[in-house]
Amino acid sequence: PSFVGLANYERLIGDTLFFKSIGNTLIIWIFSIIPQLAIALTLALILHEKFIKGRHLFHAIFYFPNIITPITLGVMFALMFDWQTGSVNKLLLALGLAEEPIYWFNDVWLSRIIVAGVMMFQNFGFNMLVFLAGLQAIPHDLYEAAEIDGASKFQTAIRITLPLMRPVLIFTLITSVIGGLQIFDAPLMIGKGPDNSTLTMIMNLYEAAFVRYDYGYGATIAYGAFVVIAIATVITFLIPGVRKKKED
Repeated sequence: PSFVGLANYERLIGDTLFFKSIGNTLIIWIFSIIPQLAIALTLALILHEKFIKGRHLFHAIFYFPNIITPITLGVMFALMFDWQTGSVNKLLLALGLAEEPIYWFNDVWLSRIIVAGVMMFQNFGFNMLVFLAGLQAIPHDLYEAAEIDGASKFQTAIRITLPLMRPVLIFTLITSVIGGLQIFDAPLMIGKGPDNSTLTMIMNLYEAAFVRYDYGYGATIAYGAFVVIAIATVITFLIPGVRKKKED
């Protein structure tokens, strides 16, 4: 080994694959976080109602994907969406919704959506439990006062539940940014897709350091990924609602 100074950082700045991996990571994260938080919040609001029977059973069922390793989920989704033997194609052909098998992983956007689906499926249960904890911390007296005043369920959710859930929403948003930009296991099992469409920052780091054995450049990619994640986290804190809460 020989000392190369800042040569690896100069290489990183001119590496189009690194910037492509950043874009892939952000696209996959956006595709996963929107349905993930929407489903988690909807399920939390439903399961928070006292008339729901067997709520604790549903808690366990929805949380179960979170205890499965991302590698296992990646393999499972790769088999489900396999071009020739995948169960998804078999089902579409049986229902007459497709005339021939769909090559899911040969399409740039479909492959990204599948990886995002793995992330969403794994994490929505965890976020649901976080939202439930936030809902249980809201004083019940507020709901009773709203009911006496004649507020509907929708008005109660908009005027009471969501404003008081803001700290929990901020927490889930920040953790999802940090965790989502480090995605590695699922896309590794599914593959890089056409034109490296599902190559993420951490996958790029792994291939540089442990596939091509270019440890110096792999470490440089790690620092680059750290900077990207730090910038994304700072941007999250600059959102007006987040900043106001911190100042309060």
